[in-house]
Amino acid sequence: MGQGTVTVNNLNLAQGEFAEIERKALFIGEGATNQGQLLSINSQSDLDTLLGEDDSEIRRNVEAAMINGGENWMCYAMPQASGYDWESVVDTAMLTVSPELIALCTPATLAADLTAMQAKAELLRTGLARRVIILTATPGIDPTPDTGETWSAYESAQAAITNDVAAYRVGAVPQLHGNDLGAVTGRLCNHAVSIADSPMRVATGTVLGLGTAPVDMDGEPLTAATLTTLDSNRLSCIQRYVDYPGTYWGDLNLLDIPAGDYQVIENLRVIDKIARAVRVLAVARVANRSFNSTPASIAANKTYFTRPLREMSHSTFFAGQHFPGEIRPPKDDAITIVWPTTTSVDIYIKAQPYNSPKNITANILLDLSGE
Repeated sequence: MGQGTVTVNNLNLAQGEFAEIERKALFIGEGATNQGQLLSINSQSDLDTLLGEDDSEIRRNVEAAMINGGENWMCYAMPQASGYDWESVVDTAMLTVSPELIALCTPATLAADLTAMQAKAELLRTGLARRVIILTATPGIDPTPDTGETWSAYESAQAAITNDVAAYRVGAVPQLHGNDLGAVTGRLCNHAVSIADSPMRVATGTVLGLGTAPVDMDGEPLTAATLTTLDSNRLSCIQRYVDYPGTYWGDLNLLDIPAGDYQVIENLRVIDKIARAVRVLAVARVANRSFNSTPASIAANKTYFTRPLREMSHSTFFAGQHFPGEIRPPKDDAITIVWPTTTSVDIYIKAQPYNSPKNITANILLDLSGE
């Protein structure tokens, strides 16, 4: 007769929380204090100690991000000496942290600079499986009398930087006030709003902490017409509404191709979040025979891989208001699983965002028909 045995195994079904990469930014720029150090900064940090009391480009932008980031905001910062190699700095930072956004505070001046940023973002995606969006400053206007720039010349110079660039993981922000990049990055990292929200969202509140209002060499102020021209050239900048107090933001334009899906940052942020979660779930299924081509397994794994969509689609109704999730609830056709061979599986996932009104037209008529 045999001996009785009992075996108890702990099974890991990959049901835990996903690491939150979203709303974390890495700032890189010139600064004299703590050069080369990777600094963790939150809304309680003393920037005088960490980034110095001087008016450096990284200090200006991190401070603007802090002001606009709201409660529970945090970021990473790596101050650098003049002439630094930003790609090497990114590689060093990636050994320790994994941000969603990389904010390059030293202004890019050439289209080739933006193309190099797209290449680096793709290398990080393919080499480290990290999906980042790189936001770079571009120069502000030179207001020096007689030798500076007019707004017309400035518009042309900025348009040349983004002209013919195809870089869907890169956004360019003119430093019109000296710290615009930091302000919009903080707005994107604010926990009071969803990653599916555009920084254009007026209900988020006014942009805070902007530097001195810009003027050109003739002392002419920045106009809405210039902002429209910059936006049409795929740069990202503030906007104001006539007779509506406050300063707001336009779209955060990404340098995607015409008709591309990722011309605005909120579309890419949502898909990146899904991709990060799905990759974790897929790794946990490698060589797991419970994931097979039988109808029962395919049905079970559709539910398994739809989890990020379900979690991101949670909505709330409160006081008569609908607070939507980051995407619409997934339908039955949101995921398809195909087995091209006995050891290879293809998973197709569809996510649908909510509509967001960016151009609102109200038509008013007078009814004289009587009661």
